[in-house]
Amino acid sequence: MTGQEASVSERPFRVLGIQQIAVGATDKAVLRKIWIDMLGLKITGDFVSESENVDEDIAVAGSGPLKVEVDLMQPIDPDKKPKVHDPALNHVGLWIDDLAAAVEWLGQNGVRFTPGGVRKGAAGFDVCFIHPKGNEMTPIGGAGVLIELVQAPREVREAFEKFAE
Repeated sequence: MTGQEASVSERPFRVLGIQQIAVGATDKAVLRKIWIDMLGLKITGDFVSESENVDEDIAVAGSGPLKVEVDLMQPIDPDKKPKVHDPALNHVGLWIDDLAAAVEWLGQNGVRFTPGGVRKGAAGFDVCFIHPKGNEMTPIGGAGVLIELVQAPREVREAFEKFAE
């Protein structure tokens, strides 16, 4: 058994698949033009948060438990942080089968999380974020990418299990 296989067997959670991608621009109208008008995704909700400096439309590709969200985000104030429009691909969200176990194990293994801990996300699922950059105390970050970990609900876990090899 290789070292990589050993660490995988010790991991108390699984990444099931992509839950969402989030794209940003200073004006959501530009994003709606491509994602909604041209590609045909459907807007299913919205989310506004002063503390996260975001005004977003939640669109979806596909349907059922395997659908993927595409969050179309613009900053409430483009001069404040976080700058949800820079970079334009803001973050990737991953379905996690056991978010609490993932956060505990990743934290114990040097992964840096953003402030805020586990909380309800825009779509109503428990989420937390891996920071794009590590630091001295927690050296493992997303290598420049903000990664959202999303607790998969039962129907999503069952759907992925059905198609798992």
